[in-house]
Amino acid sequence: MKDPVLKKVDEFFSHYPLKKFEANQIIIHGGDNPNYAFYLVSGNVRQYDISNNGTEVVVNVFKESSFFPLSWIINKTANLYFFDSLGPVEARLAPVEEVLEFIKANGDVSFNLVSRLLSGSSGIQRRMAHLMTSTGYIRVLFELTIECRRFGVKQKDGSLILSMSENELAKRSGLSRETVSHELNKLKKIGLIEIGRKDILIKDLNKIEEALGTNL
Repeated sequence: MKDPVLKKVDEFFSHYPLKKFEANQIIIHGGDNPNYAFYLVSGNVRQYDISNNGTEVVVNVFKESSFFPLSWIINKTANLYFFDSLGPVEARLAPVEEVLEFIKANGDVSFNLVSRLLSGSSGIQRRMAHLMTSTGYIRVLFELTIECRRFGVKQKDGSLILSMSENELAKRSGLSRETVSHELNKLKKIGLIEIGRKDILIKDLNKIEEALGTNL
């Protein structure tokens, strides 16, 4: 059963128009400050920046029942990021000012939003710490752990499937594709993962987490 707060948010956005996006379609361009807040009904949306050398660096991935861009909605902080669809996406578009009034008028929605933001920022802070101090191997282990917790699809045997290519994992971990491929092959050789064209099978997440802990 859906959380009562999320049901309230669903009800609010249900009165606004639904828009569909194809896979890999840019929803918001970097530098654009949209008049509308986007509420995800289905699918996932990636938030990313582009470095000086042209590399895409993933900042966050939004899933169903999320809305964005929050910094612009709440603080009117200029949006510097790109948002694009990871697969087909359905989103409802509501005027920014009306969304802001809804958040202000509903303390339970505000609290839920703060809780989710703090949870997300904790993950970002840990990722930054790993980016500054860890090896490529640890960064891949860490990213696999985070992505499995958020998006892993559990199988009957307890394994998890991540619908993610090596290239996408590289963007999320801030590593080159070659480095990610090299580190994933290490994990494959010791039997922790299997690598497909568009997905990664995590045979035992507990062992991935154990490997991460013993190598910190």
